[in-house]
This record gives sequence, structure tokens and C-alpha cells, in this order.
Amino acid sequence: MLTDTARLGGTVRPAILADLPTVARLCAAHAAFERAAPVPADLAARLESALFSTHPRAWCFVADLREELIGYATCSLEFSTWQAADYLHLDCLFITEPHRGEGWGRLLLDAVKRTAEAFGAAQVQWQTPDWNADAIRFYNRAGAQASPKVRFSLRV
Repeated sequence: MLTDTARLGGTVRPAILADLPTVARLCAAHAAFERAAPVPADLAARLESALFSTHPRAWCFVADLREELIGYATCSLEFSTWQAADYLHLDCLFITEPHRGEGWGRLLLDAVKRTAEAFGAAQVQWQTPDWNADAIRFYNRAGAQASPKVRFSLRV
């Protein structure tokens, strides 16, 4: 499916419905890693409608190492007013600790890039915590450009 997966002994593939409980656990681990609020208890059910409806709002790819999910990436299509063009927002990219640095992150990022290309999106955009030096180095090596912004959220 993706290059270099044979070397890793697994694959990166689109998530399937049966993956959702594990994806929800990976999301919880990701939130804890980023020092964020815990994910909702019903996250798997919430993700089901977003990822597997007739018109999905988001897409999820999983890193599958011999039937064990060790990472995931999620993305959604967005619109840039300044560019007057669609872009793909990479919401999450997470690999479990024992498998970081093995190449899974690059394979997940490549899957997201191919999705952007399939939608005709001009680019992929995302953010990472400023303290996550490993992620910043990874994204720099992947050729990404950083932009200095402060991220806000407003509860409604």
C-alpha cells in the first residue's frame, strides 16, 4: 500500500469501523501526551459519524503493525480565504512511544498528503505544541514550513 511498509512489518491504511475503539484509545493517549483535556468517553461513537457517514467530515489513517494499531493521523478539508483555495487540516498525527522514529510518522504524513492531492487541496496545515521538539524536528525534516501564530479556542 505505501512505500517502505515491508521494512516496518506493517502498513498504513485508512481506518475501518472496527478500528474506532483503538483509535479512541490512541486519541486519549495523544491528548495525555499533549497535556490536553481528556477525550470524551463516547469518542469512538462520535468519530463514527464523522469518519464513516455518506459524506465524511474527516478521514483517519492508522499505522497497523501486525494487527496492532500503533498510531493514527486524522485530517479534514478546510478553506483558506487568503488563498481562496482548499487545504487539508492535519488535526492529529500520533505514534505510540515504542514506535517513534521508525518511519511511521512519515508514512502517515504521506497518506495525508496523498489525500490532499486527491481533493485538489493546495496544502496541508497543522500545529504542534511549541515544547514538542521531536515533532518540530520531524516536521522540519519533512520539508514543512512553520509560521508563528498563537492558537485560540472559544467555547460556545
